Amino acid sequence: MVERVYYKDPYLREIDAKIVDVRKEKDRVEVVLDRTIFYPEGGGQPGDRGVIKGNDFEIMVEDTIEKNGEIFHIGKLRGEIPKEGEKVKLYLDWEWRYGNMQMHTGQHILSAVLKKLYDLDTTGFNIFRDYAKIEVNGEVNWDMIERAELEVNKIIINDLPVVIEEYDKLPEEIALKLRKNVTKVKEKIRIVKIGDVDVTPCGGTHVKSTREVGIIKVLRFYKKSKNLWRIEFTCGYRAISKMNEILRDYWGSLDLMPNKNPPLIERINEVLRTVNSLENRIEELRREIWEWKGKALLKEGVKVGNYTVITHVENWNMKDAQAFAIDFVKKNSNTILLLANEKYVLFAKNEGVPVSMRELLKEVIDELGGKGGGTDNLARGRVEAKPEEIFDVALEKLRSHLQV
Repeated sequence: MVERVYYKDPYLREIDAKIVDVRKEKDRVEVVLDRTIFYPEGGGQPGDRGVIKGNDFEIMVEDTIEKNGEIFHIGKLRGEIPKEGEKVKLYLDWEWRYGNMQMHTGQHILSAVLKKLYDLDTTGFNIFRDYAKIEVNGEVNWDMIERAELEVNKIIINDLPVVIEEYDKLPEEIALKLRKNVTKVKEKIRIVKIGDVDVTPCGGTHVKSTREVGIIKVLRFYKKSKNLWRIEFTCGYRAISKMNEILRDYWGSLDLMPNKNPPLIERINEVLRTVNSLENRIEELRREIWEWKGKALLKEGVKVGNYTVITHVENWNMKDAQAFAIDFVKKNSNTILLLANEKYVLFAKNEGVPVSMRELLKEVIDELGGKGGGTDNLARGRVEAKPEEIFDVALEKLRSHLQV
């Protein structure tokens, strides 16, 4: 059974140990030790990182996990293959571990306050590189978050002790104070007490007092599902780093605005109003161009019986060409519009024309090759021929259909 030194002293940064088992794959290894200060991933807290050094090798530990009661230190091997029974030195990545300890204790405080103020239960928790998230079983808003933030940071300032105790059997007076129920466990039950603020079972590592958490800052929250809301937050020195990142982004964004005075949300709304005005003007100009272009195309039209067929090599993109075609045939009765270029063909007709554009395109494709589809009123695709050839074949088919 591995000696879990990280429980006895979570502040210990290096120890001696002995290799119990080694599993190697290429330049990576998984090492089991007789004792360890490396916390294995669990309960939302990531596994520890660091270095394991032997006489003629070094393992850069990138993750620590637990499987079937054994703790595996996983990382990249430099040097000789470690041997069972070999003595090693463990060096913990303290910045990573301590940040996770701050986050984990911070989560307990935040969850306790959300329970106290709003009767919200925490149903999920995970720590990431520079933030953590919890999931709660009810809706939250900014007023609730701001009130909770003030409360949790008062608890931090009050420097309350964080005490961890283990029990073979949980005393009734402790069980009655638990924020969440204890699930069935085979080993001892670890209870984390934070002053008179929180009492909850936990297998993670924690700081000694609330003051060490430094600060808790909620970054954002959002609805995850019907009755589940996610809250993202950060603590300690990671909070400083994250807030610096957010502030750089904030002031950098504001610096791009015509008016550089805060608040940013007002500047964004000003830009959006300008963009909306420009988009409306663009739409007006587009309609004017369509009107002008439509009149010019009608003059180029070819009469096929009682119908006017317009053929045109169009350089607009498909989206704009389709919008124009729909507008054009809607305004001009008894018209068929055939647009083509090297990238696409687009056939459109007025409702009153008794020819299916889908069938017309299919006939052209059958003769010239290509692919496409659509409806009776509008069809599009790609034909393996020059626009002039496409128009010639399409006109021939139209004359046949319209019995001219």
